[in-house]
Amino acid sequence: MRRALLFALSLVSLPLLAAEPKPFSASYTADWKQVPISGSAERSLTALDNGRWQLDFEASMLVASLSETSTFRLENGALVPLTYRFERSGLGKGKEIEHDFDWTAKQVIGSDRGKPVRLSLNRGLLDKSTYQLALQQDVATGKKSMSYQVIDGDEIETYDFRVLGEEVVRTKAGLIDAYKVERVRDPTQSSRKTILWFAKDWGNLLVRLHQVETDGKEYQIMLESGTVDGKPVEGRRD
Repeated sequence: MRRALLFALSLVSLPLLAAEPKPFSASYTADWKQVPISGSAERSLTALDNGRWQLDFEASMLVASLSETSTFRLENGALVPLTYRFERSGLGKGKEIEHDFDWTAKQVIGSDRGKPVRLSLNRGLLDKSTYQLALQQDVATGKKSMSYQVIDGDEIETYDFRVLGEEVVRTKAGLIDAYKVERVRDPTQSSRKTILWFAKDWGNLLVRLHQVETDGKEYQIMLESGTVDGKPVEGRRD
C-alpha cells in the first residue's frame, strides 16, 4: 500500500529541457483514494559545475520515505546520465540502488539491494529520472508516441508512452493547460495504468498523475506549488 503510493510519487517529473535546462522546484500532494493516507513530494533541478545538473527528489508518507538523485550533462541536446542513487526506507525491507555511468568504458557499474550490477552502456540509455526529462522534451516538440531504454535496477527495460490529447487541470496554483500522456503497457503482462499531465506553459512541468494498480487501488498526485526558472507557477483563476 505505502510502497505503491511512494512509487507513484517517484514518477513526478521535471520541466522541459531545451538548449539549456532551467532551475526548477515543485511541491506535490498525493492521496490514496481507498484509505485516508496522504503523502508529499519535493523535486528540484540544480545547476552544478562543469555543465552538470542534478535532479533531487524526496517523498514521504507516515513513517515511509524515498529519495532519488541523478546527475547528468547535455551533449548536443541529448541527455547523458552520470550517476543515479535511490533509497527507500520504512516499508519493511529497505531498498538501495547505485548506478555509475562510465561512458569511457561503456559500462554501468553499481549495485541493486546489495547485489552487483554491471551492464553494457550505449548512447540513449537513461536512468529512472532522466527518462522523464526526455519524455517531456518529446511531448513538447509534438511527438505522439515515445519509447525509451531505461536501466531499472539490474535490467534494461523499454518504457513506452503516447499522447492522448490536451486537458485543463485544476490545481492549487490555478487552472493549467496540459498535455495528457499515458504509459503504454502490454495488457497481457500488466493491468497497471498511469496517466500524466504536463503543463504546456510552464516548461512541461508535471501537474497531475493518476495511477491504478493491478489490484484496482487508485493514487493521485497534484501540484501544490512550484517555480520554473525562478518564476512562480500560476494558472488561470475561475
